[in-house]
Amino acid sequence: MTQPQKTLDIASSIIKNKADAFLMIGDSHDADMYYATEFFASDPFTYLQTKDGNEILLLSEMERGRAEMESRISDIQTTNEYDYKSKVKARGDPALGYVDALAELLQKEDIRKIAVPRHFPLFTAQSLKEEGFTVMPIKSPLREMRMKKDKSEIEHITSVQDACETAMQSAIDMIKNAIVTDNVLYHNGYNLTSEHVRAEIEHTLLYMGCEADSTIVACGKKSANPHWEGEGTIMANEPIVIDIFPRNKKSRYYADMSRTVLKGKSSKELGNMYVAVIAAQDAAFKLIKPGVHCSDIHNAVCDTFEELGYDTIRNDSKVGFIHSTGHGVGLDIHEHPNVGDNDSVLEEGNVITIEPGLYDPELGGIRIEDLVVVTKDGYKNLTKFEKEFVV
Repeated sequence: MTQPQKTLDIASSIIKNKADAFLMIGDSHDADMYYATEFFASDPFTYLQTKDGNEILLLSEMERGRAEMESRISDIQTTNEYDYKSKVKARGDPALGYVDALAELLQKEDIRKIAVPRHFPLFTAQSLKEEGFTVMPIKSPLREMRMKKDKSEIEHITSVQDACETAMQSAIDMIKNAIVTDNVLYHNGYNLTSEHVRAEIEHTLLYMGCEADSTIVACGKKSANPHWEGEGTIMANEPIVIDIFPRNKKSRYYADMSRTVLKGKSSKELGNMYVAVIAAQDAAFKLIKPGVHCSDIHNAVCDTFEELGYDTIRNDSKVGFIHSTGHGVGLDIHEHPNVGDNDSVLEEGNVITIEPGLYDPELGGIRIEDLVVVTKDGYKNLTKFEKEFVV
């Protein structure tokens, strides 16, 4: 049996909310569940922490052996111990049978008032209430804990970032080595498409133990839509926004980066946009350190763009800089803190993106995104990839 890898004490939050325990039910898609247990399964399972700090994992008997090897939780219990099959038969409903097994566990632990995350299943909450329990949705204390990454988490993210940069290099090499005929890019005799480049990215990531969904390879005027994934033929002399945000299949941690490149000759307007984005990113970097408000970093980016003649989100503009400056990255691709117009304060261990961009529907988009970790005295940029517009 593995020993606990970290301390996960949320007792103060449980007591603050006048509860006896904090309860989560989730599966491999729930980042809080993985953070709490260091275990994932395709079927839902239960994590429980009492106000005394005791932690319990409740799952199916089939998962016990793997949980004992992989999970950080030492108290592993199974539904068989609570006669789940008989409860299902009596109820005629597996979901109600599970609730009855869970209720028996809670009664054994002398728990009546339960704090749950806000996304807790409504059916389960209502069923527990009908059995006499008090269920109180609260803001997840784990999400706040997840903001500050420890050394091992930063190592995981750095490893994914390395894979991300390898995939980015593969993508840009395809574009750089393409032949231009009548403004169309050709690769190995075929016109190069967003789909081809995206496939190259995904194959590279898979080879390195990572996976990625919704990778952006957006060429031309439509790249002015920041989240357009891109489709069809890649053209010369037009911006190509590439945004890759892979997850390592084993560690479950994400990385994130964007580059914008152009094959051919850039217009003056696009070149000026690229220079402005680099300047805005540099302005953000100069402020990153513990104690700095995220809004100050965001406003520095807006100030830079506005001084260079571009509209920003600060003025509710629909063109120019139209999104926040960045976001946290970890077990979710978007985590706290949000580097935007808010009161969040940076802390040592935050891993955040800095991704200013400019978007003009008549020209296209330019976005540059680096991933940094906030250190004791400033920051460390985990992104080593070059910033070169014309390739």
